[in-house]
Amino acid sequence: MKEIFDVTGMSCAACQANVTKAVAKLDGVQTVDVSLLANRMNVEYDESAVNEKQICDAVAHIGYGASPKVQKEVGKSSMKSDWEARQARVEAQSQAAKKRLIQSIVLMIVLMYIAMGEMLHLPMPNILSGPKNAMITTIIQALLATYVIFIQRHFYMDGFKGLIRKAPNMDTLVALGSSASYVYALAMTFIMAYGFGHGQRMLVEQARHALYFDSSAMILTLVSIGKYLESKSKAKTGDALGKLMDLTPKNAIVLRNGQEVEVASDSIVAGDIVVVKPGQRVPVDGTIIQGVGYLNQSAITGESIPVEKQVGDDVISATINENGTFQFRANRVGDDTTLAQIVRLVDEAGTSKAPIARIADKVAGIFVPVVMGIALLTFVGWMIYSRDFQHALNNGISVLVISCPCALGLATPMAIMVGTEKAARYGILLKSAVSLENLHNIDTIVLDKTGTITEGKPTLQDLKNFSHRKDEALLQLSASIENGSMHPLGQAIVQAAKEKGLSLDTVTNFVNVTGRGVKGTIQGKSYRIGNVAFMKEEQIAFDEKVTETLSAFANEGKTPMIVADDNVVLGILAVADTVRTTSLQAIQAFQEKGIHVVMLTGDKKQTAQAVAKRLGVDEVISDVLPQDKEAKVRALHDQGRFVAMVGDGINDAPALVRADVGIAIGAGTDIAVDSADVILMKNSLLDVNTAIDLSQATIRNVHQNLFWAFFYNVICIPMAMGIAGWTMSPMFGALAMSLSSVCVCTNAWRLRFFKEKVVAKEEAPKPIQAEVEPIVNEPHGQPVTMRINGMMCDHCKARVTQALESVSGVSHVCVDVEANKAAFKVDDTVTDKELNTVITEAGYEPVSIERSTETVVLPIEGMMCEHCVKRVNDALTSVVGVNHVHVDLDKAQAEVTMEKDVKMDALKTAVEKAGYTIKEA
Repeated sequence: MKEIFDVTGMSCAACQANVTKAVAKLDGVQTVDVSLLANRMNVEYDESAVNEKQICDAVAHIGYGASPKVQKEVGKSSMKSDWEARQARVEAQSQAAKKRLIQSIVLMIVLMYIAMGEMLHLPMPNILSGPKNAMITTIIQALLATYVIFIQRHFYMDGFKGLIRKAPNMDTLVALGSSASYVYALAMTFIMAYGFGHGQRMLVEQARHALYFDSSAMILTLVSIGKYLESKSKAKTGDALGKLMDLTPKNAIVLRNGQEVEVASDSIVAGDIVVVKPGQRVPVDGTIIQGVGYLNQSAITGESIPVEKQVGDDVISATINENGTFQFRANRVGDDTTLAQIVRLVDEAGTSKAPIARIADKVAGIFVPVVMGIALLTFVGWMIYSRDFQHALNNGISVLVISCPCALGLATPMAIMVGTEKAARYGILLKSAVSLENLHNIDTIVLDKTGTITEGKPTLQDLKNFSHRKDEALLQLSASIENGSMHPLGQAIVQAAKEKGLSLDTVTNFVNVTGRGVKGTIQGKSYRIGNVAFMKEEQIAFDEKVTETLSAFANEGKTPMIVADDNVVLGILAVADTVRTTSLQAIQAFQEKGIHVVMLTGDKKQTAQAVAKRLGVDEVISDVLPQDKEAKVRALHDQGRFVAMVGDGINDAPALVRADVGIAIGAGTDIAVDSADVILMKNSLLDVNTAIDLSQATIRNVHQNLFWAFFYNVICIPMAMGIAGWTMSPMFGALAMSLSSVCVCTNAWRLRFFKEKVVAKEEAPKPIQAEVEPIVNEPHGQPVTMRINGMMCDHCKARVTQALESVSGVSHVCVDVEANKAAFKVDDTVTDKELNTVITEAGYEPVSIERSTETVVLPIEGMMCEHCVKRVNDALTSVVGVNHVHVDLDKAQAEVTMEKDVKMDALKTAVEKAGYTIKEA
C-alpha cells in the first residue's frame, strides 16, 4: 500500500534523514521518500506487517509529527484546497518568523551597542561606561540576551528534543553553540560579581572582557536571518505551481432549467452544460455541444496561437476563450481535470527524490553527529594545546555554528522543484525527479513514425492521370467510390475532393475488400480503387508508365492507390502521412547533441527509407508490428545504449516502459499515460529537445549546489577549528552558515530563467489578402474584417463573396478560406446584423466583425497574477470601441485591437480604475 503523510517539525536535511531512518527500519515498510520542501512523506508498506499508527508513532518518537494526508471526499476537489491550506500554513510560519526576526534584530542592535560601544569609542551613558559600572552593563546584556533566547526558543526546544531522542539536527548545533556561549557568559558574570565582592579588580577585568552574551544572541539572530531568506527563496520555487493553481476560474456559468446561472467552479459535476463567453476561462474539461470558440491553450500546452474549437471538439480546463461563445458538456471535473492532473504531476515530481540526491542524503544523515564530535575534539584539542579555556570554547562553538547540513539537503530538491515547474510551463510533464535526471543521459532516441514524426493523418499528395478525364473529374470519381470506405487512406481522398468543392456521385454495388481496396458502380459502369495486389486479382493490366509511377511514388514515401475501370488503369492517387513541420528541426537538434536517432515504423522498407532520407535519421527499423516495438527497444538497450522512446503513449506502451525514458507525445487532454515517464502536451518533437536541455541545465545546477555545499563545509569547518592558526568568531560562523543555505536556494532559483534553445521555425502567416491593403487608404468606406467558420474550398469562397456583395453598401470583398476571414468595405448604412444574416443564409457561421481597427501594445504596471490579468482584460474590454484584448502577464503588457477613434485617455482611465497603470513610453 502507498500512502502520503504530512510531517511537521522538520527544519533541515538532518531532520529529513532522521525521519527517513526512523520509518525505514519498521518491519513491513518497503520504501520511504521524505520531502523537506513539502513537509511530506510517501510510504509504501505492507498493511499486514505495519499500520498508519505505528508509522506516525515512529516519527513522533524522534521528536517530529506525522499524520496521514486527509483524502478527498468523493466528487469533491481537494487539489486546490490542499494547496491553499499549505500556502496558508507557510505564510503563517513566515509571518511568525518575520516577527521574531525583527524583535531579535532590534534587541541585538541594543545589545551590541552596549557590549562594544565603549571599545569602539561610541558615546555611552555614564551609567554604562567605565569599570565601576561593569556589573550593570553585564546584567543588561544578560537580560537582553535572555530575551532574544526566549524569542528564538524554538531552536532550543527542537534542538535539544532531537538530541535527547538521539536524532540531532541543525537546530541542535545552533542550540549547543548558543547555549555554550550563554552559559560561559553567565559563569563569567558570577566570577565578576565575586571579584566585586572581594575587591579583586583583576578578576573583574578578566571576566568583563570574556562575556559572550552578544555572541549567544547574535548566533540565533543571524541563523534566523538565513532561515527567513531561505524560506522566501523556497516560496519562490513554488510560484509556477501557484500560478497553475490560479488558472481555474472561481466561478462559471452553467445552464439550470434552461437559465444561465453563475456557480462556483468547484460545484460543477459531470454532465453539467457550461457556457463560456469571450474572455472567460474554461473551468473543467468537456466536449462542445453548441457554438464555436477560439481557445488560447498556452497555459496548458504552451501553444501561443489560439485553436479553433467547434461542436464535437474537446476543451481543456484553464484555457481562455478569446472569441466566440459556446456551450460544452462537462466530462471531467474536480481532481480529474487536465489542470488538476498537471498540478498533481508537477507537485509530485518536484518533491520526489532524484538518484543524484542519495549522496547528499547519506552525508546529511550522519552530518550532525560528526560535527558534534569534531566540535568536542576541537575543544579538547585546544585545551590540551593552549590551556586557554576561552580560546578552546570559542573554536568549539564556531565549529558548531558554521557547519551547514541545510545546504547539502537543499542542493538537489530545490533545483528539481524549479526544473519540473519550468518544464510544466513548456507543456512538458515529468512524472518524477528520476525522469528529469535520466533525460540528460540519453544517447539514443527511438522515434515512432506515425503520429510522432508525422501528423498521423494521411492526405492526398499527388495525382497521376492516365485517362481522358480532367484531374478534378478523376478525383471526383475516386472520392465517390471511397466515400463508402472508412479506411484512412480512402477518407484522405474524400477529404481532398470536399476541399475542392466537388460533389460526390451515387455509388451502387459497393464492395470493400479488406486489405486490398474497394469497388462500386457509378451510372452503370464498374470502377475499383486499391493496391497492386487488388488490381492483379481484378486482372487489370499495367503498362510501363503505371509501373514507373508506382515505383516513383513508393520511393518518395507515398502510398499509391490505383484507380481503374473494368479494363485499364485510369490513374494513380498518392497518399502520404505528412511529416510535422518541426520534426526535421528537432531531429537535427538531437544529432547536434550527439544523440543517435532511430526511426521505428511498420511501413515497408522502401517507404520508410524515403521518409528517413528526407529527415536524415541515423537508423531506420521498418516492417515492425506494434507488439514487436518493445523487442527493438530492448535490443538497443542490450547494446549498452541509454534509450529514450518517443511514441503516442497507447499502442507504443510496451516500448515506452522498456525504454530508459518513455516519452508520450501529443497527449493532449489524456495526460494520464501510465507507461510514459515524460508527457508532452503538444505534438512537437522540439519539446523533447527542450526537455533534454532543461534536464542538462537542472543537473548542472544540482552539481553546482552540491559542489558549493561540500566545498563550504570542507573549507569552513577546518577554519573554524583554528587549524590555520587564526580564531574565528562564532558570530561570523553563524553568518557564513546562513549565507550558505541562501546561496544554494538562489542558485536553484536561477533555473526559472531557462529558455528553450530551439524554437519552431514557422512560416510567416499568409496575409488575409493582398488586394485589401489599398482599401485602407481610400477616402470612402470603412474597412471591415469578418471571421467566418465553415469555409473549406474555392466553392465556399465564391458563395461567401457573392453573399457579401449582395448587401447594398458592401464593396471590395476579398475572402481568405485558409484564414477563415473576409475583408471588405462598408458604408454607414450597413449593419452587423445584415452581414451576419447573409452569411448564415449562405450556409456558413459568422463569428466576429471588426470595423476600422488598429492594434496597440500597452505596457501595464502593477499586474502580479492571473486575477490581475482578468481585471485588466475586463477594464479594457469595457471601453466602447475596443474589439479584442490579449493581456500577457509575463511581458506585463496588453495588446488591444480597437476602432481608430478610441482615445488613449479612455484606456488609461479604465485601467487606472481597475487599480493598474499604463506605463508611458
